[in-house]
Amino acid sequence: MLRERYGYLRKLERSNSLYDIGDGSARIYIRYSKIHRRSSTFYGLRKEDLAALEGHPSLICFLWEGQAEPLFLTFSDYEEIFHTCTPARDGQYKAQIYLQDGATELYLTKSGRFNLEGQFGWSQVDAVINASRGVVVPDFSHSQIQTMLSAIGSIKGFDIWVPQADRGRVDESLSGNLTFRDELPAGVQMVEDILSEVDVVWVQRGANKLAGLFEVEHSTPIYSALLRFNDILLSVAAREHAFRIVANDMRRSAFVRQLNRPTFRSSGLNELCSFLEYRNVFGWFRRLTTGRPITRE
Repeated sequence: MLRERYGYLRKLERSNSLYDIGDGSARIYIRYSKIHRRSSTFYGLRKEDLAALEGHPSLICFLWEGQAEPLFLTFSDYEEIFHTCTPARDGQYKAQIYLQDGATELYLTKSGRFNLEGQFGWSQVDAVINASRGVVVPDFSHSQIQTMLSAIGSIKGFDIWVPQADRGRVDESLSGNLTFRDELPAGVQMVEDILSEVDVVWVQRGANKLAGLFEVEHSTPIYSALLRFNDILLSVAAREHAFRIVANDMRRSAFVRQLNRPTFRSSGLNELCSFLEYRNVFGWFRRLTTGRPITRE
C-alpha cells in the first residue's frame, strides 16, 4: 500500500523496519505486534532505529493483527519524550497500545499514556510528506548550518562543541545566545586535534560522552570528513555515536560512493554514518524552536 500511494520505497541499511518513502520526502519505521491479553499490543522500538529518524520528517507505523487502518505517529511529536527516558537493557524502548472502545492509547514505559484517536489512516503520512515537499530552504551559509545544529543539540539537552575559530561566526539572529563547551570530554586525547575541528559535536551532559558528530560539507571533499570520522571511531571506540555528513541533496550520491570504500566498510563507519540534508536540518530546527526559546543556561 505504501508503494501504491507514494511510489518508490527504499529500505534503509542497518534495519529491517526503516524505509524512505515519497522519493525521500519522509522516513517510516514499521512495527508489528500480536494482540495480547486485555486487548493490548507490545512493541520494542530500537534506540538506533529511532536515532535514524532524527532530523528527518518521520513517522512510526504501528500494526497489529486484524487492524482496519494503519496507525501513524509523527515522530517529532514524541522525539523529546524518547530523549528524556532510558531504553531497557536490550537497547529498546518498550511501548504498548491498548485497544479500547473509543480510547486507543499508547503507553511508553516510565513516560505515561497518550491518546491516539485521530491518528489512524493515511492522512498523517500525507501531511508529513506534503509539509516536507513544501519547505523552501533559504540559501544558508556553512556557519548558519552550524548554528542550527548547535541550537538543536542544546534544546535536546546536550553540551555543544564548535571549533574555536568558528564561534565568532555563529548567527545569533537564528539561535539567540548559545553556550559552548570550553573543553572536549576526557578520554579523547589521541584524536583531540581531529575532534576539535569537527564542525559540531554534541556531548552527553553529565556523562561526558560523545553523542553526535556533524561535518557540514558545503563544497569541501566528503572523503576528508569521512577520514576524520574514521580516525575518531578507531581511536575512541565511538560505536554508538551518530556520525553525520550534512550537505545538500546533490552530494548524496558522492556520500554513498565514498562511504562504501573498503576502508570505511572495514572499520564499520559505513554502518554508523548517515547523510543529513540541509532541508532536513532546517525542518528539524523549525520543529524544535517554534514557540520556544533556544537559549539554555
